[in-house]
Amino acid sequence: MFDTLVSHRAAPKCLFDAFAEYVATGKKYGIERYPLYEWTKAMIENPAKREKYLKSFAVYVDDREVYAKAAADALETALQRLVGCGLIARIIKPDTNPANNPQPPE
Repeated sequence: MFDTLVSHRAAPKCLFDAFAEYVATGKKYGIERYPLYEWTKAMIENPAKREKYLKSFAVYVDDREVYAKAAADALETALQRLVGCGLIARIIKPDTNPANNPQPPE
């Protein structure tokens, strides 16, 4: 799996860690600047959600959370062969177009 990630200039990031970093950054710079602070904090404090997100990973390409569709498609195709062999349970490729997604509260 790691060879596949390296060949696509990609690296995994645990979602729990990403959420915990968001909360820590909000505390450091002021939670009023982080609209999802309370929701994220409650989520990481919930034991069931904690367990879920400790097993969930985002994949960054060139240190970027959002990257070109062609790169995402190629990476998905390469990782798809690992689904079901015990390393990856499933792959979800989110749509980052704001018109297709609910937006955070203001």
